[in-house]
Amino acid sequence: MSALRFYLSSSVMKKQVMGVTGLLLCGFLVSHLAGNCLIYVGSDVFNTYAYTLISNPLIYVAEAILAIIFLTHLGLAIKLTIENKTARPQNYYIKQKTGRGATFASSTMPYTGMITLVFMILHLLHFKFGPLYMTTVDGVEMRDIYKTVIEYFQSPLNVAWYIFAMISLGIHVSHGFWSAFQSIGFNHPKYNCLIKCSSKAFGVLVTLGYSALPIYCYLQGVK
Repeated sequence: MSALRFYLSSSVMKKQVMGVTGLLLCGFLVSHLAGNCLIYVGSDVFNTYAYTLISNPLIYVAEAILAIIFLTHLGLAIKLTIENKTARPQNYYIKQKTGRGATFASSTMPYTGMITLVFMILHLLHFKFGPLYMTTVDGVEMRDIYKTVIEYFQSPLNVAWYIFAMISLGIHVSHGFWSAFQSIGFNHPKYNCLIKCSSKAFGVLVTLGYSALPIYCYLQGVK
């Protein structure tokens, strides 16, 4: 029992839970991006997609689970950062001797994480709880979220902020994706290079995929 208690309170367990929640959030990023890309198809398709999601009673369960995952990831990240700050610096020197010194992405994880947190709060305020417009698609009245999004991105400042936040998020996940596999014990010389490359590619995908959306929306208003 004492060994179990030690494990549950150890940094190893915290990193493993943080890794699992991080991977789940990466999965959400992919699915959310796929849904957002429907904006390229047209307003009716995008609004119908959004309506289908929010009209499903299970959306509240999904949002609650997502919130728990996000808050768990955030809480553990803060706790581990504080613990690392108070730890003896010799640990970092030993790590550097293995040839796995800190990269820009790994050393800025707390900062890119905080930028992402601020972005998430503003994102919810501007879109989920933003201006409410209504439209009718195939006889069904629904929220015109397409108009809300297009209207928001008519401000170059909003476009610039969104892209900056996505660059920050891309940097964050470019290290976090690989680190998550390390934390859960998926560490083998045969696959490490592939995971690292996949992690960087995922970061680029997140940055470019999400950054293209505000640019497209801005240009729609310019027409």
